Amino acid sequence: MIILLPFLLAALMLLMKQKNTRLHLGWIVLPLPAALFIYFLMRIPSIRAGEPIENSITWMPSFGVNISLVLDGLSLLFVLLITGMGALVVLYSIYYLDKLMEGIRQFYIYLLMFMGAMLGVVLSDNLMVLYGFWELTSISSFLLIAFWHRRERSSYGAMKSMLITVFGGLAMLAGFNLLYVMTGTYSIREIIAQAGTLTESGMFIPSMLLILLGAFTKSAQFPFHIWLPDAMEAPTPVSAYLHSATMVKAGIYLVARLTPLYAGQSEWFWLVSVTGLVTLIYGSFKAIRQTDLKALLAYSTISQLGLIMSLLGLGSAAAFFTGTGDAVFYTMATTAALFHLINHAVFKGSLFMVVGIIDHETGTRDLRKLGGLMSLMPVTFSIALIGTFSMAGLPPFSGFLSKEMFFTSVLNIREFDILSSGYWTQLFPVIAWIASVFTFVYSMIFVFKTFRGKLREDKLDKVPHEAPLGLLLSPVILISLAVVFAFFPDLVSATLIEPAMSSIHTGLLAPEEAFEVSIHFWHGWTPEIFMTLGVIAAGTLLFRIYTRLRVLDREAGGTNALSRMYDFSLRLLEQGSRRLTDAYMTGSGRHYLIYIFSFFIISLLTVLLRQPGISFGMDQYASLSFYELAVVAAMLLAAFAVPFAKSRVSAILFTGGVGYMVTLLFVLFRAPDLALTQMIIETVSVILFLLCFRYLPKLKKQKEPLRFKLPNLVIAAGAGITMTLIALAAMGTSPFEPISEFFLKESYNQAGGKNVVNVILVDFRGFDTLFEIMVLGIASLAIYGLIHLRMETELPPLEPAKKELLPLRSNDVILQTVSKGIVLVILIFSLYLFFAGHNHPGGGFIGALMASAALMLIAIAFGMDQVRKVLPVNYRLLTASGLMLAILTASGSFLFDAPFLSHTFGHFYLPVLGDTELATAVLFDLGVFLAVVGVTMTIILSIGGEKKWNS
Repeated sequence: MIILLPFLLAALMLLMKQKNTRLHLGWIVLPLPAALFIYFLMRIPSIRAGEPIENSITWMPSFGVNISLVLDGLSLLFVLLITGMGALVVLYSIYYLDKLMEGIRQFYIYLLMFMGAMLGVVLSDNLMVLYGFWELTSISSFLLIAFWHRRERSSYGAMKSMLITVFGGLAMLAGFNLLYVMTGTYSIREIIAQAGTLTESGMFIPSMLLILLGAFTKSAQFPFHIWLPDAMEAPTPVSAYLHSATMVKAGIYLVARLTPLYAGQSEWFWLVSVTGLVTLIYGSFKAIRQTDLKALLAYSTISQLGLIMSLLGLGSAAAFFTGTGDAVFYTMATTAALFHLINHAVFKGSLFMVVGIIDHETGTRDLRKLGGLMSLMPVTFSIALIGTFSMAGLPPFSGFLSKEMFFTSVLNIREFDILSSGYWTQLFPVIAWIASVFTFVYSMIFVFKTFRGKLREDKLDKVPHEAPLGLLLSPVILISLAVVFAFFPDLVSATLIEPAMSSIHTGLLAPEEAFEVSIHFWHGWTPEIFMTLGVIAAGTLLFRIYTRLRVLDREAGGTNALSRMYDFSLRLLEQGSRRLTDAYMTGSGRHYLIYIFSFFIISLLTVLLRQPGISFGMDQYASLSFYELAVVAAMLLAAFAVPFAKSRVSAILFTGGVGYMVTLLFVLFRAPDLALTQMIIETVSVILFLLCFRYLPKLKKQKEPLRFKLPNLVIAAGAGITMTLIALAAMGTSPFEPISEFFLKESYNQAGGKNVVNVILVDFRGFDTLFEIMVLGIASLAIYGLIHLRMETELPPLEPAKKELLPLRSNDVILQTVSKGIVLVILIFSLYLFFAGHNHPGGGFIGALMASAALMLIAIAFGMDQVRKVLPVNYRLLTASGLMLAILTASGSFLFDAPFLSHTFGHFYLPVLGDTELATAVLFDLGVFLAVVGVTMTIILSIGGEKKWNS
């Protein structure tokens, strides 16, 4: 329920109507993250005691995919960040965003979707479930970044973040599947338990590389960082939440979670630590060159993420010293990573909010226009000062403590010679120190270039003044934590960092090496202190002169090289795909059929003829009767008549005749369910064809001499022969016993139904049916949307002579009179088919088609408007209701710890009816019934009820 609550509230907001404009929607959202934050705070004692909270819901056990959730030390740290920052961001957005702003409802819905997805990522123990939530974070962040969708840069930034992070996510999915192949499980804990036996597998290193690709793209590591600066087009609350505290930390979480699995590999150490250090120094260098405050914070975020990633890489060195005292020595880096993770969320979240306040009160974020705001905005200045000093690693703020631990870690790693690394590790402290100097410089640029100097009111869009209390409240709370955590670091070290460290280093430390995290301000005159003093001295000098250095003064014109490479690659891909598409998309239906059937014949016929053991024998088949031969002959004649028909109506009727002959074959073969379905499908299809073709001009056939085309003959004959051989091979070659025997024996024992066909549809193969009605629903909405676009300028004008074809209504009095009685009979029969379907021929699908046929008869006899009067239903909502009922019925099995789509049945004594069998599958079948009726009538009413086109 914890994961579901944000999604449920988002769905509730979608259905709500905001009648009271005095209430900001944020006040409805705020209690949820606040309550979740308190709930998780209350779980700290049990997590500290080494008692993780676990829960598992059976979903798809045959695939090894269950909804397994685990709250341990590491996930607790992240869920507190997600919910705590979420509450503060929602509070901030209440005062930042106008309550009457267009799209305010969508903003909070997207934000709740993201919150739920992030909770799913950090709580999931199953890799497939984790991947699902991982991609949902990409989708929801795309929607949030593109919130100002009318701005070209917003759409560009959203698409860029989506393409890069989803690309990494797909690579990560491949890595997860490699782990499954090696271990036979998707459970993270079970995979880590087998870590010692996996290192010799040839798939171990590829899985590591693919998973790191996903982590690096999500956490904006070099060179995949290019999406993050463009994502700053999102509203400031989104930047404060997604791009400083939560989404960009998903990759950090994944690396930390899988450290026990991969930490013993030198490739893991070098890739994670070096990528992090490169990202650290690159991001800090680029931040200095920015003139937009949000762009500066974007590159500083990239830099800080690189710092945390490098610390996780350095901390993985503990795996090489398992069972020795050196292991604890190297876990200092992991401790620093977790502590800086918290500090970064605190100071960067508050700084993003400060940028929003500056933009809100001055109308600009451009450093070239800002200055002199210190006296006008003293509270905002104080927040910015503490935040930037903490980001720069200056005392007495918490950022100083984690930065000192970072220096300790890079100094310690110089002793790390197990990999014969030579002098390469000697460069780690140098890179860290240079990057820290750059960090100091851009921190000073942020605060002093904005708040000191001369006020330039002529360049500002608004008269600057201090922000209201509501806007200041969230950043004040955040920045206060930077001071509290500095003087009382045990508040987080004992409660959050130690349990998280235990989760990360499971199996890497011997039991006797259980460590305690101790964070202090003063450790004497250590090398780290001298490095900090050097950073302050060099950083102050560089801040004074950086405007004179062309390489640091301003951002080079246009986008950077990596972004240009991304844009060029995208254009190249689009041009190549366009050329390829133009080469085969000729506009000729004949060409398309040639492509499809040629591939069909070559691929399948090759397999059939070359694969050993395939038999086409017909000894086991029954002999054909006279009636069957007659039906087949009639079917062939109807099919042969289609291309020679003189009108479209004739062609449609001949096509329907083929379908009705198939129906008759099913009757002869004693398959009543299939016969009923085929008959109603044909009826609906014929009417649908007639509705579509009535808008086309009259068919005019040019008299041309009949020409013989050899390619057409070869392809037609090849397709027919191939399909015939496939049917024969399927019957004569299967090495397995027919599955039909299982269904015949178990349909009643396991599903309580005697109609095997219906039992298969709603129980044994319920997944197929569920996805089929989903596809039908999507198709009906697509048809509805296309027809109601009403793009008059693009539609060809309808000739006046054909306007009399538009009304779809019969003037036949006999038809109108008879249909009144027939419709009632058909509707009653459709209900009978639905209720009887579990034990007799029928079911939800057939009953729905029969009910739709009755409504179509009303439309033909009396017109489309009469259908709306007889049954004034929004059929799109009916489709959604059917889908929702089917999904809820399928999910109800979770309440009884049964797999998704499990059904049960029993016998009950009911008044009047007596002993009655009730099955939950009937509810699922009711969802199918409603969805199919909704789909069918949406399509029919959209096509047949469309008003005439403007000529």
